Amino acid sequence: MPRFDPEAILRALEANGVRYVLIGGLAATLHGSPLRTGDADICPAEDPDNLDRLACALNEIKARIRTEDAPEGLAFACDRRFLQQVDLLNLSTVFGDLDLSFRPAGTTGYDDLCQHVERYDLDGLTVPVAALEDVIRSKEAADRPKDRAALPTLRRLLVERRK
Repeated sequence: MPRFDPEAILRALEANGVRYVLIGGLAATLHGSPLRTGDADICPAEDPDNLDRLACALNEIKARIRTEDAPEGLAFACDRRFLQQVDLLNLSTVFGDLDLSFRPAGTTGYDDLCQHVERYDLDGLTVPVAALEDVIRSKEAADRPKDRAALPTLRRLLVERRK
């Protein structure tokens, strides 16, 4: 299992001009959450040119479909046509796990999340991050046990940030 290096994943997306919003646990961490995650989650824009750029980035970081049955991951046709047919894709890369969600729970996708996006500078890399309110909204809608467990912490963080 590769060491998780989210900055390397995000730099590959940037180098290829991919338009996306960082979502999930890593977005919450950038907002100040003490909770940690072992993967990066993004919501990419779905226009054809962006999907071509995303496919290039995924190929560069040797993305493979993550599944319990295949520890090395499964090879796939990483191109625009394939990406247009999925709503959610769990991947392993040489830099760790990356999940693509074209319509995160509680949202309508990239354009919805862009309305309140916040930008964080990570050593010269500007990362578009879903607003904490949107991270909370998505976790509420997903309603998975891990999301329910994170919500009290995220809600407290939101109250603190609003003070």
